[in-house]
Amino acid sequence: MLRYFTAGETHGKCLTVIVEGMPSGVKISIDKINDLLAKRQKGYGRGGRMAIEKDTVEILSGVRGGVTLGSPIAMKISNRDWANWEKIMGTEECTDDRCVSFPRPGHADLTGGMKYNHRDLRNVLERASARETAARVAVGALVRQAIEPFGIEFLSHVKSIGTVCDTADVNEQGFFDKASQSPVGFGDEDAAKKAMEYIDNIKKSGESCGGVVETIVKGVPAGLGSYVHYDRKLDANIAFGVMSVQAIKGVEIGMGFAAAENAGSHVHDEIVYDGAYRRVTNNAGGIEGGMSNGEDIVVRAAMKPIPTLYNPLRTVDINDKSEHKATVERSDVCAVPACSVVVEAAVAFEIAKAFLDKFGGDCMEDIKASYDAYMSRIKSF
Repeated sequence: MLRYFTAGETHGKCLTVIVEGMPSGVKISIDKINDLLAKRQKGYGRGGRMAIEKDTVEILSGVRGGVTLGSPIAMKISNRDWANWEKIMGTEECTDDRCVSFPRPGHADLTGGMKYNHRDLRNVLERASARETAARVAVGALVRQAIEPFGIEFLSHVKSIGTVCDTADVNEQGFFDKASQSPVGFGDEDAAKKAMEYIDNIKKSGESCGGVVETIVKGVPAGLGSYVHYDRKLDANIAFGVMSVQAIKGVEIGMGFAAAENAGSHVHDEIVYDGAYRRVTNNAGGIEGGMSNGEDIVVRAAMKPIPTLYNPLRTVDINDKSEHKATVERSDVCAVPACSVVVEAAVAFEIAKAFLDKFGGDCMEDIKASYDAYMSRIKSF
């Protein structure tokens, strides 16, 4: 079974990750991983940390000559900012120069301190930080290389930032090229300008803003996931993976919450056959009964505003319980374009996991044989 573990703190020496369950024989491009890591660092509204870090991955094990061995894959992303934090974040000796006792509303600070009995809330925020998502992007960029040879493609964009929505049609030719070049991930240039103005105004007021991102997965065969057990349902696992991303507060698949507002005939997708089964519409977002149905998988996620505000909210000093202003850590004003990269990586991991569960084998040759046999069988169903 495909799984991974990450480790590391936001101002620690590095982020590390171990990926288990990758078959042997997968050709790995480190450039593809680094490209997505670089994309995660871009976007209008990012903070000063992005000027310091230039994320690149180092593969430590599990790959030889650019090909996976079938053994666990270890990766490392070094933190350049470690040089400025070594005395504060040292693993053997450290100072308390940046001790945190004023928890930020909306962050893990207070509850994490209570749970793990930390009087210095830096011990919480260092791990709870969205810096950890760099490791997740590396994982998603790695595992998708096992399934892309089967024609599976991942596309992402930003649907809205704050109150500003992208008005472009995702089905327009060149949409995703435009979105990937946009500072805010929009396909419509006029809407993008309005979004950047919105971010500028938010920054001036000491606020932060969130938004909605969308990932579309093309080429997924029908039958990934299962209806027979709750923990094998593809939509459930996608929702879990996406919801576990820092700052995500809502997940939709297909029509999502709008399905509750419409009659059944306007929600369910009619089935036709023209040499192959297909749906006339895709309100289900490519998943029915916990299984992929062969249509595009469409996932949306709502990101809340970042908890660190430069005009901080009220909080309490955990030492003397006095009222105080929340701690201000160096942060972004808007990280929604970066969030689209992270959500894409989370979706990629769940799709790859379901694909390898379905066509599982120890090497790519076995997986391809299983895939070809299955596709041949369902073609004549």
